[in-house]
Amino acid sequence: MKYAILVGDGMSDYPIAELGDKTPLEVAKIPNMNAIVKAGMIGLVKTVPTGMKPASDIANLSILGYDPKTYYTGRGPLEAANIGIELAEDEVAFRCNLVTVNNAIMADYSAGHISDKESGTLMGYINEKLGSDKIRFYHGKSYRNLMVVKTRSADELSDLMKTSCTPPHDISGKSILKYGPKGKGADILERFMHESRAILEKHEINRVRLDLKENPANMIWLWGQGTNPNMPSFKGMFGLDGAVISAVDLVNGIGKLTGLELIQVPGATGYYDTNYQGKGEYAVNSLKEKDFIFVHVEAPDEAGHNGDMRAKITAIENFDKFVVGAVWNFLKGTQDYRIMILSDHATPVAIKTHTSDPAPFVMAGTGVEHNGFDIFSEKNAAESKIKFRSGAALTEALIKGVRK
Repeated sequence: MKYAILVGDGMSDYPIAELGDKTPLEVAKIPNMNAIVKAGMIGLVKTVPTGMKPASDIANLSILGYDPKTYYTGRGPLEAANIGIELAEDEVAFRCNLVTVNNAIMADYSAGHISDKESGTLMGYINEKLGSDKIRFYHGKSYRNLMVVKTRSADELSDLMKTSCTPPHDISGKSILKYGPKGKGADILERFMHESRAILEKHEINRVRLDLKENPANMIWLWGQGTNPNMPSFKGMFGLDGAVISAVDLVNGIGKLTGLELIQVPGATGYYDTNYQGKGEYAVNSLKEKDFIFVHVEAPDEAGHNGDMRAKITAIENFDKFVVGAVWNFLKGTQDYRIMILSDHATPVAIKTHTSDPAPFVMAGTGVEHNGFDIFSEKNAAESKIKFRSGAALTEALIKGVRK
């Protein structure tokens, strides 16, 4: 049996007046996802447990079969695992965005989706100026970087973990003065964030970016802290050899921590210009050898955060054509398979951030009965009687054929 989970991150949305009160998913041309609905079942899944934030790390951990309330410690450690950082028990990893702040306003959570080369140079400079034997800064990919703190005591570790930090993509266009770190560990974080401004604004890279009218990376923003997680292997849980394809560190980090192979696709960027076709082709090649593939496409989520309705529609169409189409056409030629496509959470363009709404999914293949719908949409998923209480329960149903 072959299994595929294909995630269009943040793909689901709310009706938009400009689209005739339809969602980007309803407007987009998605013949492959619709064909899978006609062959299988559509429904809703609660990917984010009650009481937890609707973040991509939590949602994708759930979709891969792991209960976030048991295994989630924070976003930072997942990204640290992907770039080969082994956290000690007394260390806390923070996500460290390079951002653009203008007049105390979060102008751009990604510093214009800064290039890997520029980001690597700036993070090296930050580490040189602010790093120490207790604090280390690491380059990840583009604006997504890390800070690791070696704590001096259990109390300091506890204080840092309890400090409330806001993701920068949640406060686009808002004053950072209202959303800085809060709690006993806030002072050290605010100090680094404040000091980074003076360091970054003087760097040649940012002077050039300003000359080119590009958003400068003029501040670091710290959030998503966590300690090293301990998760069982995916093969141990489900008995399958599998792989992950993603351009996002947190998803690859989950894959690495759970023993899944990480497949690097040339040109995969985690943005609108990602190599959709390459992701589909590499997924098919992996399925020829392995039992399971998990493909994650970030572009719809980025479009949602940017409030870019047209870009979101295009990203959904590219996901359907090059990723879903490639995997679906391959699996139809095999004897036994199950395929699932879903949004990990909604990222409505109207609010530019994630919501906790249940996510639409479609599943088809061996042993999956059609439940009467023929279009993949949030509306049809809501009208379906099929509801799953968690992403882990849904994935168990996909792999074990159990309906819950």
